[in-house]
Amino acid sequence: MNTAPHATGAIDATHIVTTGLPILFVTLDSLRYDVAKSALGEGRTPQLARLLPAGRWERRWTPGTFTLPAHTAFFSGFLPKLPTPRQPPRLWECRPPVFKEVDERTFVFDAPNLLQGLKTHGYRTVCVGGVTYFSRETPLGSVLPDLFDEDHWRPEFCSPEPDSTRHQVDQALALAEQYANRPLYLFINVSATHVPHGHYLGQSTDTVSSQQAALAYADAHLGRLVDQLTAARSWLIIMCADHGDAYGDDGFHGRGIVHPSVTTVPYAAWVQP
Repeated sequence: MNTAPHATGAIDATHIVTTGLPILFVTLDSLRYDVAKSALGEGRTPQLARLLPAGRWERRWTPGTFTLPAHTAFFSGFLPKLPTPRQPPRLWECRPPVFKEVDERTFVFDAPNLLQGLKTHGYRTVCVGGVTYFSRETPLGSVLPDLFDEDHWRPEFCSPEPDSTRHQVDQALALAEQYANRPLYLFINVSATHVPHGHYLGQSTDTVSSQQAALAYADAHLGRLVDQLTAARSWLIIMCADHGDAYGDDGFHGRGIVHPSVTTVPYAAWVQP
């Protein structure tokens, strides 16, 4: 049964931040919307079916077509948008020009990015990296981690490791316990759904089917994460993909392209319990 009473449109992010409610932001790297939806429909993600508002994903459009620009937008306050002319109030945004009105439920941060804005309200911002854009293995791989108070990445957090989500969730839960007595913004970039994921089906190629198998693997650990975090107190939870991946759709492969398989992503946000 879904126990998440407050879905996206009803979330008062201003109240959440000013009262110090902890925030969990999970990006399922490269997860296509159609894969997430079909996995739910086929019963392959029972934990997500239990947790998501109304037991479903929202179909949204991402602001970026690969990991770096998508997360740069996310951490600047721009989450995926509904594919409709009218949008619900944003959860948060940078202080706008004086002529722009902002819904009172939107948390307005007077800082260059959301993470710095949260820090002014006493939040500890923590990153559990996944793909190599969070690894610090290269100068570019330090750009996103540098936004946080602290970041964690190990090779076993990355997609070539078949049990990556278990390792990431273990790390995230340990951090949540460490900062249990202060406001926490906990970010996890789940790498299992990023290529390579063919190994979840025992194949050398990556396909829609193997990405669904990767999500089915990650499902139990995501359920464990949310259940343990919310056992003692409420959390704002946001889950979405940063972008999708093309697997031969209209002849396209990969990401960084403006194609519906890449730009259409699953999204959910709720307060639990």
